[in-house]
Amino acid sequence: MAKNKSRDVDTSDWSISSFEFDGSNKFSIKKAPNKIEPLYDSKKDYKQKLRSIVKRIDELLEIMYAQNRHGLLLVFQAMDAAGKDGTIKRLLTGVNPATVQVYSFKKPSDEELDHGYLWRIIQRMPERGRLGVFNRSYYEEVLVVRVHPEILTEYQQLPVELTENTEEVFESRFDQIRNFEQYATGNGIKVVKFFLNVSEEEQRQRLIARLDDPDKHWKFSTGDVDEREHWPAYMTAFEDCINATAATHAPWYAIPADDKLNMRLLVAATTLAELESMSIDWPEADKKLIANMESIRSRLAK
Repeated sequence: MAKNKSRDVDTSDWSISSFEFDGSNKFSIKKAPNKIEPLYDSKKDYKQKLRSIVKRIDELLEIMYAQNRHGLLLVFQAMDAAGKDGTIKRLLTGVNPATVQVYSFKKPSDEELDHGYLWRIIQRMPERGRLGVFNRSYYEEVLVVRVHPEILTEYQQLPVELTENTEEVFESRFDQIRNFEQYATGNGIKVVKFFLNVSEEEQRQRLIARLDDPDKHWKFSTGDVDEREHWPAYMTAFEDCINATAATHAPWYAIPADDKLNMRLLVAATTLAELESMSIDWPEADKKLIANMESIRSRLAK
């Protein structure tokens, strides 16, 4: 486990564990909060706390990068306008870019559709020694595709006999995802998944705000409005997905997302806690280097 330094922010009373689902407790979308009491006193206090947490994350990532034996993958899933982009941006601001790999998954290309859905994912998995961040992920295959099964039957080019029972397809994909995350863990990459739990009303207000701000028109999509009509189906899909794939080696965190500042603090604190739970430490010096230390010093002194 990584050696701890003193931290400016004590997050022990933030109840991070209450948002964790590791398969030992059942996730209920109706019971999951969209908002909690603020963890900050002011905008200035929020910035100071976030900066302190991210500084510690950066220190641990440097150690993990040097050791080059472990990796951590953060997966972000949410409804549109929940704040994935902004949260990832704030989490990584101040972190050494060499220790991080970020990828945003869009609609699959024709080439990607010619392969299994995990094909493009495997190519983007973080290397050992790095923090990987997925903005959306393979979970789209049991979320969006489940809400819109016509994607499965009409666009994914699977043999007809494999899609006759769509629910069996998704149960099979849950198995595949569990196996994939077990495989990642068995190769030194821990998987941590965030569901940014925004309420339907808060999402509505954020979409309207995008319409009202010309600088944010590029972020607006009429498709986001169309998907709101399927809100209950998405909530069912998220609940089933989390319950089917939560595990101790690949936990889900259902983060209240109506308060963006709180959400960012919780995501950062959770990331820090996961890093601190990993067996990372500075690698020992090469034995040959240690044996020849004095000789090397004398050569450098010339």
